[in-house]
Amino acid sequence: MAYRCFDVDITDGVAHVRLSRPDELNTMVPAFWSELPEIVTGISDSGSARVVVISSTGKHFSAGMDLSVFGGTHDADAEAGRRQAKVRSTARRLQWSFTALEKARMPVLAAVQGGCIGGAVDLVTAADCRYASADAFFTVMEINIGMTADVGTLQRLGKVIPEGVARELAYTGRRMSAARAFQVGLVQEVYADHESLLAGVLGTAREIASKSPLAIWGTKVAMNFARDHPVDAGLDQIATWQAGMFQPGDMVESFSAKAEKRDPVYPDLLPEPTDGAGL
Repeated sequence: MAYRCFDVDITDGVAHVRLSRPDELNTMVPAFWSELPEIVTGISDSGSARVVVISSTGKHFSAGMDLSVFGGTHDADAEAGRRQAKVRSTARRLQWSFTALEKARMPVLAAVQGGCIGGAVDLVTAADCRYASADAFFTVMEINIGMTADVGTLQRLGKVIPEGVARELAYTGRRMSAARAFQVGLVQEVYADHESLLAGVLGTAREIASKSPLAIWGTKVAMNFARDHPVDAGLDQIATWQAGMFQPGDMVESFSAKAEKRDPVYPDLLPEPTDGAGL
């Protein structure tokens, strides 16, 4: 399927989703906000890949939200209450575009080159892991244009890096370099250039794709839950998950493959039921 803002390729269990408007600095036009969750949720529901890599093209990862997204939300002639309701519903719709990355059944890895600005920070903080080229930088741009970031950065960034560092970025709108992002844990690794960044992240994605998809899904669900809940609740959650989802066959395959000195072969995730199927 052709998309306006993305190119998508699935090879060896890895879905590579690329922002594809480099001449426009990959700004997040209205189509972006519908295409991204459609792509990621479609991959998750179908089980057509085991890992999703989000990368970009051109000089910058993304210059953030295009102001056309706000079209009509500040109509001075509109009734105040209706205008406010529209702003809120727009924010909630945009938030889902990135929450879809967290809800996906497989890990989502973000590969960032150049500028990761405004809404792009919201995007990458919703990913499971982040990687950068040496020229990358991160900016919570919203504060510099007189607004409060509202699509996920303020809710997620302080759970990825120290809260004080997150607050400083959000209050000042300063640029954080790739080196500093690595130092504080925002990115897992910094690569010399865009080419080596993609090679490295796709290599990590293939390594993850070689593991049991069901075990990876369970790991992602458990870690997301543990991030947002006390330890006791997290322990109860994983015990309940194992009661319903543990698959001994994948363990048997792991041990058999090791004994036979071969790579293990695991079944893909089953497609999610749609339209009430399977209920």
